[in-house]
Amino acid sequence: NVDLTEVHVNVTDEKDHPVGNLTKENFRLFEGRKEQQITVFKYEDIPVSLGLVVDNSRSIEPRKQRLDTAALSFVRKGNADDETFIVHFDDEPQLSHDFTDSIPLLEDTLARRKPYGQTAIYDALILALNQMEKAKYTKRAILLITDGVDNSSKHTLSEAIEAAKRARVAIYTVGLLSVSGGQKAEDSLIRIAEVSGGHAYFPNDVDEARTFMERVAKDLREQYTLGYFPTNTSRNGAWRSIRVDVMPPPKMRPVPRLNANYRHGYYAPTDSN
Repeated sequence: NVDLTEVHVNVTDEKDHPVGNLTKENFRLFEGRKEQQITVFKYEDIPVSLGLVVDNSRSIEPRKQRLDTAALSFVRKGNADDETFIVHFDDEPQLSHDFTDSIPLLEDTLARRKPYGQTAIYDALILALNQMEKAKYTKRAILLITDGVDNSSKHTLSEAIEAAKRARVAIYTVGLLSVSGGQKAEDSLIRIAEVSGGHAYFPNDVDEARTFMERVAKDLREQYTLGYFPTNTSRNGAWRSIRVDVMPPPKMRPVPRLNANYRHGYYAPTDSN
């Protein structure tokens, strides 16, 4: 009844540059207040199950072709063995293509969609998280691209955040937000990303959006994987907080301040899992 728990960690320095070549000794991992023994440590490029969640509302039309190209660039920068599905959303979400490793199929799927209607972000995210249950790999991530605030979902922001907490999927949001989107749209994308162990980006234009997407692809390929068997063996479904401390090697001069980005907790399994 003991379950291996994995935490995927990105480490950056003060200038937000990725830091590689750390060892297990550079990490300390805590669940609650108890330090855990790291029994699995990997720093390698492993395949990822990916979800593209793409805004298809009417307002995206002037930038659609270039955003599609940016999304494909994100996929191309990944591991050759990655699998990817696409969810489009306008008034409602739709699974446009199931998991595939074919870039031409993804390209054709993106190109065939015509912008329409409003913006159901939360419904689309929940659909994508449900689809991720069919994933082949344990390392999973969603890239959510939108240009506005949700105005059409049946689900609420709270429900989307709870779904993100329950799914072990890192969510990266790219918000090309107009003034009309405002702080509300930005705050919702930040909350969704942070609770999942992902990150929220707010580019000023499509070119910057592409840069951010390629950064996400690079980050996914340069993550540390820390695995441990929790000392708390209760299968009670309760929330468990996680903290990862990163200590620079003594030989690094000057000594940098390292930052770690990761999922900060998970729900314990239950006997029905």
